[in-house]
Amino acid sequence: MSVVKIGVIGIGNMGSSHVQMINKGQIKGAELTAVCSSNESRIEWVKTHTKGEVEIFKDVETFFNESGIEAVLIATPHYSHPELAKKAFAKGKHVLIEKPAGVYTKNVLEMNAAAKYCGKVFSIMYNQRANPLYQKVRDLIQSGELGEIKRTNWIVTDSYRPQCYYDSSKWRATWKGEGGGVLLNQALHQLDIWQWTTGLMPKSIRSVTSLGKYHDVEVEDDVTAFVEYENGATGVFIASTGEAPGTNRLEIVGDRGKIVVENEELTFYQLTQSEREFNSSYTGGFGQPECEKMKIPVKSDNANHAIIVQNWIDAIVKNSPLLSPGEDGVKALEISNGIYLSSWLNEWVELPIDADLYHEKLLEKINASTFEKKQVTNTILDVTGTH
Repeated sequence: MSVVKIGVIGIGNMGSSHVQMINKGQIKGAELTAVCSSNESRIEWVKTHTKGEVEIFKDVETFFNESGIEAVLIATPHYSHPELAKKAFAKGKHVLIEKPAGVYTKNVLEMNAAAKYCGKVFSIMYNQRANPLYQKVRDLIQSGELGEIKRTNWIVTDSYRPQCYYDSSKWRATWKGEGGGVLLNQALHQLDIWQWTTGLMPKSIRSVTSLGKYHDVEVEDDVTAFVEYENGATGVFIASTGEAPGTNRLEIVGDRGKIVVENEELTFYQLTQSEREFNSSYTGGFGQPECEKMKIPVKSDNANHAIIVQNWIDAIVKNSPLLSPGEDGVKALEISNGIYLSSWLNEWVELPIDADLYHEKLLEKINASTFEKKQVTNTILDVTGTH
């Protein structure tokens, strides 16, 4: 396979960006040959913004059966990701999905099982994994330079959104339309990077999620979560779309120092010896391990969607390892579901969560919503949020 025939399903904000990226030849080894959309205005956009032979389909089944594509990029609303991916796997297609993997772990786990059974290349658009800044953080931790992790803190409040953002679409910031708020839209990348860099998944979570604290919305726009890890470490994750000016600060403390990421800069406070060793051997009264402060010159790059797409194509053509395997999508989703569930139950929850219980509680939120289901079905192929 020298050139992979790609189809894009969903021509909203991200879908249209992917269409142009592939159609302009920015991804080596890939050719855009088909799109699927039920929205006439987006169909017209495709006709005027693409070159070459790009077939347009309005029906999902016809798209998969008659387009001749070998791989599909799914950029539809959150709820539809697992079902469309499972359809693609059943048709023998390689899949790249936009984040999140889905809204609840129950059907995402089914999607992952279908991917494993199919054996096709499955990736997810966790583009922050391609950011050199977070790759360096991961290297420092995974190499052992930071030592055993003792504490993690991430404050993510720099995704301010005014009310007009939420008013721009009826499906936005609703349980039926998006399945969540700041956790699922703005902060999911950070939840992924949180577990990806450290290699740790929480074992338990206690949280407070505030519904419509700063906006006229039915989902959460402010979150504080406390987590515990298997090794005894603790962590705090704070996210909000209602603070200005906001903060984006990550701290990871280990046995051999501390990593701080803020203002897209990486600082490593490296101890000359293990804190645990110093603690047990020092006899001078007041004192602490010697520390060297190092500003690590690494350039942060957030505009790296193309890297994930190229990596997916290279995995198909060259069997290259995936930077962001699709099966990993369940990890950040598991954390977000755990945060929601803890808040809804007002108690600690253990991970992995009870997937059936979470789905039950989510359905309660959906059934209590005033959002019209018609809006979801009308936009399923064409809208993906501007995060």
